[in-house]
Amino acid sequence: MGAEAEVHPTAIVYPGTVLGDGVKVLEYAVVGKQPTLSRRSTAKREELPPAEIGAGTIVSTGAVVFAGTTIGERVILGDQSCVRERVVVGDDVVIGRGSLVENDTTIGAMTKIQADAYITAYSTLEEHVFIAPCVVTTNDNFMGRTERRHELVKGPTIRRGARVGGGAVLLPGVEVGEEAFVGAGAVVTKDVEPRVVVVGNPARVLKPVPVDELLENQ
Repeated sequence: MGAEAEVHPTAIVYPGTVLGDGVKVLEYAVVGKQPTLSRRSTAKREELPPAEIGAGTIVSTGAVVFAGTTIGERVILGDQSCVRERVVVGDDVVIGRGSLVENDTTIGAMTKIQADAYITAYSTLEEHVFIAPCVVTTNDNFMGRTERRHELVKGPTIRRGARVGGGAVLLPGVEVGEEAFVGAGAVVTKDVEPRVVVVGNPARVLKPVPVDELLENQ
């Protein structure tokens, strides 16, 4: 436990967990939990190393961080959020209230994931990504049927600076290009080119992203 780290008396921090300087683990949060898998689960079943929480990070009320996960510095894990095993979260990330980040996912620095979003397993979110509330990502086109699915399971890849609007759905394996904009409620069934706005079901290109909205002009 680092200098000035705080753990609320009602929180649970499992043995071996690394808490950096100034980390706060608030009421009823759980950090370093080993996963409990069903017999039919296809997830890896290895014993996981301790969770690591970077300096200045806040694990808010009721949040859960699994073992084998590394959280960067100055991250905010909102109330009742959950970050599963083997996830890597960069610095200055926000994961909003009630959001779930599934196993084997990478989230780049400065990314914002708002309330009640679902980030499926085997996803990649690069730096400065914005995920609006209630976004859903998926990773299995077969929805649990056939053995072939195992080699094809893959979540979306969301490139640097891309933004995904409220209630959008991203299908397995799609790539959302750098600085692209996915409109609210869109269903993304195929890759999105960089710096375009897509809307609708299925998502289609509407226009280029306005120049004044690009990261380089902020």
